[in-house]
Order: sequence, then structure tokens, then C-alpha cells
Amino acid sequence: MSLNQPIASAVSTGECRIGAKSSIDAIKIGAAKLVVVAANCPKNEYEDIETYAQLAEVKVLEFEGTSWDLGEVIGKPFMVSAIAVIKPGDSKILKAV
Repeated sequence: MSLNQPIASAVSTGECRIGAKSSIDAIKIGAAKLVVVAANCPKNEYEDIETYAQLAEVKVLEFEGTSWDLGEVIGKPFMVSAIAVIKPGDSKILKAV
């Protein structure tokens, strides 16, 4: 199943944090329900996300495309290494995990 549509829907209709640092902050404060990480996310950032997500019992989904692809999916003209879903809005992304 492609994650493109659920991710785009979550960003446009829900509440998300874009970027690895913002995603980690969302996990730390207990706001994140799910984190989507690009396949080429820098190793140190991915490890930090994984560590905090395990502690907070938050699922981490790996997006099969690059950070450029993830940015394109959400309509941003820049690289996006991670997205934390706070509120999914109309998206069914939380059911995809």
C-alpha cells in the first residue's frame, strides 16, 4: 500500500510536525501518534527518532522514497526527512500501521 495519499491527507487536514528535530520534539512531549521517516534520513537522526519512539511507544513507518520524495508528497519544495503525525485529520494513516 502506498503511503503517499494518507501522508498528504494527514498533513493537509490534520496536524503534523515536519522535520526530524520537530518530530523528535513531538515524541518527547507525547504529542506524536506516528512518525514517518524517509528512506534516506540521516542515520543519527533516524536512531534518535527510533530511540525516543520506543520509549514513548510511538510507531515509526519508513517511507520508501527519499526525503525529496517525501517533501514532494506533502507539497513542500524542500527535503523532508521525517514527519510526526499529531492529529491525523481525515487521513487513515493511523490504520495503516
